[in-house]
Amino acid sequence: MDDQKREEFRKALREVKNLPTLPGIVIKLTQMAEDPDTSTEQMGRMISKDHILAVKLLKLVNSAFYGFPQRISSLNSAIILLGINVIKSLIISASIFEVMEDQDIELWEHSLGCAVVSSVLAKRLGMSEPEEVSTAGLIHDIGKVAIKMELPREYELITRLVHDKQISRIEAEREVLGLDHAEVGGWLAKSWNLPGKLIEPIACHHDPRLAKDEQLASAIVHFSNIIIRGMGYGHAGDIWVPALSSRAWRMLELTPTDLELVLAEVEEKLWEVKGFSLDIKANNEEAVPL
Repeated sequence: MDDQKREEFRKALREVKNLPTLPGIVIKLTQMAEDPDTSTEQMGRMISKDHILAVKLLKLVNSAFYGFPQRISSLNSAIILLGINVIKSLIISASIFEVMEDQDIELWEHSLGCAVVSSVLAKRLGMSEPEEVSTAGLIHDIGKVAIKMELPREYELITRLVHDKQISRIEAEREVLGLDHAEVGGWLAKSWNLPGKLIEPIACHHDPRLAKDEQLASAIVHFSNIIIRGMGYGHAGDIWVPALSSRAWRMLELTPTDLELVLAEVEEKLWEVKGFSLDIKANNEEAVPL
C-alpha cells in the first residue's frame, strides 16, 4: 500500500463523520467538573434534561458489568459512585452503541461481555477504580465501529480477507488500511478528551506492552477480550481468539484457582446482561429522578 492511500484512510478515520457527534453535554460536564463550586446534583440535573440519554445512562450504570449491590436510581448517585470520567464515557457509549445495536448487535454483545470480565478482574486484582477499567472494556472495540461506518468498502474487504486467508482481523486491517482498530479507537478516545486511564487500555488492548502508564488496566482489557472471545459471547468479527500476551499474563498473576473463580463469576454475570443490548433502547418513558 502506498503512503498516500494510507494517509487517506488515516484522515478519514481521524475525521469521523458517520458516528454520532460527541454529545455537547460531555463538553458541558467537563466544564462543570473543572468548577469546584459545581455540585453533583447540578450535573445530574443537566444530564436529566436529555430524558432519553438519562434513561440509557441509568440502565448502563445498573447493568451487571458494574455489579453494584443496590440499584442506582438517581444520576446524582451515579456521578458520586462512578466519577465524572466514567459518566462522560458512558454518555459517549450510549450514543455510539445506539449505532452498534443497529449495525452490529454481536459486536455490542461482545463489548458488554468484555466489560463484565474487566469488572470482575479489576475488582479481584484490587484496582482502585475498577469502574474505569470496566468502561474501557465496554468501548475497547470502538475503532471497529469507526472503520465500518467511515470505510464500509474497506471493512467488507477486511472481513473477506479474514475468511479467505484465515488470518486475524487485526492482520487484515493492517493489510488493507496500514493500521488497526485499536489505534483508531485510541484516536477517538483522545478526540473525546477521555483520560489516559481509558485511552491506553483501548489503544493497547491487543498489545499491552505499548501502554506507558496503564499497563495493568491494558492487560486486564487484553485478557478480558480473550476470555469473552473464548466463551463465545457475542462476536468480534474474527475467526480466531487473539493470542495472549505472556507479559500481560505475568502481570495479572492469576492462579488456576483464581481463574476458575473469575470464570464462574463471569458466567453468572453474563446471564444478567443477556438481552441487555435490546433493553437499553426500550422504555424511554421511565422517570429519571435526580
